[in-house]
Amino acid sequence: MQAPLSKRLLEWFGCSNEEEPELRKELNSRLNNICKPCWELKYCPYGPLVEDFPSRPSLISEHREHLKYLQECLDAGAMGPEHDIPLDEERRKMFEKYVSNPDESYCVEKLSRFETEAPCREFGHLCPAYFVSESVTETSKGRNRSRNISHSTIIRVARRDNNTCQVCGKILLDREIEIDHIIPYSRGGSSDENNLRVTCLECNRKKGNTVEI
Repeated sequence: MQAPLSKRLLEWFGCSNEEEPELRKELNSRLNNICKPCWELKYCPYGPLVEDFPSRPSLISEHREHLKYLQECLDAGAMGPEHDIPLDEERRKMFEKYVSNPDESYCVEKLSRFETEAPCREFGHLCPAYFVSESVTETSKGRNRSRNISHSTIIRVARRDNNTCQVCGKILLDREIEIDHIIPYSRGGSSDENNLRVTCLECNRKKGNTVEI
């Protein structure tokens, strides 16, 4: 059974606990139909604006481990992995405040699927793409969201990639060619030519539904 959405995300959307199943269903559907733009563009078009969106909740285990670290810093009078950076007065007061009031109200035992996959790897906040994305594009041609790839498209991709696996470099016979979605279809990737490449069977199976950045 999937973990429920966190209290923090429900509050951000203004939803009650009773409305959580419908919201979770809607957000999970976006994970299947929308991909993070950084996967395609190789950079984030939102930049620091992602900080206006909610961050994923902390796991209770992470939260308690962090409090343990803060206490160690207070005991040692220093911070950092080796506790070799002197603790200034401002940080000491901040650490004491967190340790004396270990609020776990926004912590969770387990993250929901959306809160696991949607965060930005750079900033940690949930990617705006899943909240503001629209079905239209800036061109008159929409993205090809069909899983089916036409024979003519397969031929063009095979010719473009010279019948060579784009992962291991193996030269393939026509019957050995696998057409791989660079951004997996299950993660919102399109079936446009620029998201397709030639791979061998072994490399295609090894990749699964992961995203290579």
